[in-house]
This record gives sequence, C-alpha cells and structure tokens, in this order.
Amino acid sequence: MNALVINCSPVRDGATEEISKIVSVCLAARYGVRSICIDDFRFHFCKGCRVCHKTAQCVQRDDVEKIMDLLDWAEMIVSVSPSYWADVPGQFKAFIDRCTPWCNTHEPHAALRPGKKGYVVALRTGTSMRECQHIFDTIEHFYGHLEIACCGRLGLCSVENRDDVADRKDEIMAFCDGI
Repeated sequence: MNALVINCSPVRDGATEEISKIVSVCLAARYGVRSICIDDFRFHFCKGCRVCHKTAQCVQRDDVEKIMDLLDWAEMIVSVSPSYWADVPGQFKAFIDRCTPWCNTHEPHAALRPGKKGYVVALRTGTSMRECQHIFDTIEHFYGHLEIACCGRLGLCSVENRDDVADRKDEIMAFCDGI
C-alpha cells in the first residue's frame, strides 16, 4: 500500500515540514511513502470558468495534474497543515480550488481510484484547538468531494517553530500507529 504525505505549507523547513518528516518515517515502516510540499509545484488560481463542469478537465495546464497523479497513486493521504489566519495556507487552498474537475458534485467529473483513506494533522501556534478544527473541516470537506474517506485527525497547539515539534514527537508517532 502507498501513502502520500502532503506538507500544505509553503515553508520547506518549518514545523509543518518537521511533522511531515516524522509522519513519513513512521509510515515508511509499513507503506510505500511519497512526501511532497505544496510549494514544490507551480499552478495557477482557478479561473471560475466552469468549463470543467462540462468536460471534467481544467483548461489550464500546470502541475495540478502531477499532484492528482500522486493522490491517485496513494491509498492513504495525510495532509499536514499549519494555521494561516485560522485556515489552510493560501497555496493549499488554491490547489483545492483547482480540484474542481474531480469534485463529485457535478457530472461529468474526473475521479481518483476508489477506496482511499484521508488523515489530517493540523498545527497552530496558539493554545486553542478551535483553529485546528477549522483546518480539519476544510481538508475533510475537500476529501469528501474527492470521495476520500476521512479516517483520522490530530490537532497540535502551541507549535510555533520546528524546535517545538520534538516535544510532540511521541504524540505524532502514536497518531501514525493508527494509520
């Protein structure tokens, strides 16, 4: 089985990347793992043209297809997202918007292979779990429209930088044991 770990942050050396690495290492003991950073890909904002509602394809040609190929490859997807003003980073939201051709709310639509499981790790610098909840809702909503079953979530508060992750490693590893 294959797992895809997505660093939803544009920061390649911060706390989100550190958590993504821990998740990847934990899962690699049991699965084939690929890890990506959303900022490794170049894509444009959705134009809102709705052509994909008729054709199941976006009129734009960029790296969204590469990410979707990786989502199709994996049986398990783990999205690791920091809180940017109580939501996912704009780069990841722009990617979500571009997934409309795969959205199950219109016909025709493209589709991923069935049977996928999705997991979410949300982190924030503050102490309230409320922002993590919003991130869970955003990503699980996205998963739902791609017909990825939501199977688990982990919220991590008081994580401001990569040094803060060391104190949470056992918690992250325990979460991975359930995947």
